[in-house]
Amino acid sequence: MIDQIYDVIIVGAGHAGCEAAAAAANLGSKTLLITMNMQNIGQMSCNPAMGGIAKGQIVREIDAMGGYSGIVADKSAIQFKMLNLSKGPAMWSPRTQNDRMLFAAEWRYILEQTPNLDFFQDMVKSLIIENNKIAGVITSLGIKIKSKAVVLTNGTFLNGLIHVGDKQLGGGRMGEPKAFGLTEQLQSLGFQAGRMKTGTPARIDGRSLDYSQMEEQKGDEKPQKFSYLDTPKLKEQKSCYITYTNESVHEILRSGFDKSPMFNGTIQSIGPRYCPSIEDKINRFKERDRHQLFVEPEGWNTIEIYVNGFSSSLPEDVQVQAMRHIPGFKNVKVFRPGYAIEYDYFPPTQLKHTLETKLIDNLFFAGQINGTTGYEEAAGQGLIAGINAHHKVHDKEEFTLNRDEAYIGVLIDDLITKGTEEPYRMFTSRAEYRLLLRQDNADIRLTEKSYNLGLASAERLRKVELKMEKSKEVEDFLKATPLKPEILNPILEENSSSLVNQSFRASQILTRPNINIRKLSIIEEINHKITHYTEEEVEQAEINIKYKGYINKEQENVAKLHRLENILIPGHFDYMKITSLSAEAKQKLSALKPKTIAQAGRISGVSPADINILLIFLGR
Repeated sequence: MIDQIYDVIIVGAGHAGCEAAAAAANLGSKTLLITMNMQNIGQMSCNPAMGGIAKGQIVREIDAMGGYSGIVADKSAIQFKMLNLSKGPAMWSPRTQNDRMLFAAEWRYILEQTPNLDFFQDMVKSLIIENNKIAGVITSLGIKIKSKAVVLTNGTFLNGLIHVGDKQLGGGRMGEPKAFGLTEQLQSLGFQAGRMKTGTPARIDGRSLDYSQMEEQKGDEKPQKFSYLDTPKLKEQKSCYITYTNESVHEILRSGFDKSPMFNGTIQSIGPRYCPSIEDKINRFKERDRHQLFVEPEGWNTIEIYVNGFSSSLPEDVQVQAMRHIPGFKNVKVFRPGYAIEYDYFPPTQLKHTLETKLIDNLFFAGQINGTTGYEEAAGQGLIAGINAHHKVHDKEEFTLNRDEAYIGVLIDDLITKGTEEPYRMFTSRAEYRLLLRQDNADIRLTEKSYNLGLASAERLRKVELKMEKSKEVEDFLKATPLKPEILNPILEENSSSLVNQSFRASQILTRPNINIRKLSIIEEINHKITHYTEEEVEQAEINIKYKGYINKEQENVAKLHRLENILIPGHFDYMKITSLSAEAKQKLSALKPKTIAQAGRISGVSPADINILLIFLGR
């Protein structure tokens, strides 16, 4: 192993590293995955869950692209929920609660069955660079391993520092050492680095809780799954629970603020805006007398509980005291206190859209090293970095996803063109074409691309084509089927919809906001037809009919965007010579060097007027 030259080395075996290693190896690259601890491959460092708002769409996209996060999530799920069903389909987001140990075991098993993939346990302390191009890595044991490309997916381990009250521990996760050396080397090569913060709640003994004082949260009656492949659906589910903090809890937490690293100046880096610590919540939202907490089981065969919403870096005695005033937590026993962790990251504007660095050829960054937060965001980046690392060393075309093609495309474009000064989390609101980027059609959007890359099989592509054919058959049937007033009006009246005095096609009635295919299925003709199709095929047809006008409008906007994406900006373009550009635009465009006019338009500080000036100079 040590003597051979690898095509791709992946540093780190978290969610980004696992997806990157799988993608590069499955495409045919001789790949080495280096991790500090083989027992922690695919570790869920924070909450034991996958998916959620916009994140669930990313998991579906990874699956459609031939990645493994959806498969692993399905095989280790203990609960499934489709979130936001009361809203339109662009907002529906799948989420699983997972068995933490089973999740990691499934990841390791899948990777060990992957051809072309080797493993090595050690810490990478530096990179081998020759003529401004990556040539391998050097480990803490002094072992030199040669490679043509390297993907860094270091997570929170780069100079990681753990905080519990006024106590500080070096580490990338509780009980695991930090990684050092890489940041300093990269900075010496000209890279900019910064510090970010994240946190995690206490883990507690489920036997010490009184669940009768909490609200039970069951999974969906008909649980779905992430993967479009034949992974198992849940037949049994574990419940989560909801409880709340109160003024007594808040008062105890406040008593520890003088020892909180967040308030005494010890921590100066920025944490995730949308997943704040409990002390941050009660400090920022003083008007609220309670905050919601989710009590989440860590697996099928464990008593360990994750208290989602109670992330904290306060002293451990303050954490325990406060928790004992939460309903159901009077006798709580704590396995491990919550903690905050600071770590190094590299502003992602230093990367290309392939996630290759601009400064060093064949060096790629993916995951939290780029300033993101969340397993799903990391995994999506890992997949793209793994694909492009393989392509680069085999002289193939770059592979990127546009903003209208995938949330992964939105994520990477946001990072590259806008950068981030706080941990970046994906939301549906970040995608301007979210009606096109639904969780139900990720396979339709991306499987053909994956097949062309060599990740998806012909059988998988045919499965998607069949789904499209079948949903079109249902759509055509609904468009062609007239329904008489005497059949329709009882249904319309029951659902507070205007009555009709003439026949209407089923598709026309479906466009009404409070009518869906399930409500029309009591009509024998419709019920008889749709029973011959899967729920997925029927759902696809219904969405296409119900939202056709909106979908067409978004597709028109995409066409306009593509026209700007096709206007290339030469790499040597001198923005400083254009006197009519704003000073901020000159600075931002010179630093980020966008490839197209569309990318330039998405850079913070570049105005529509600046874009018009660029169009004139480039020749419309």
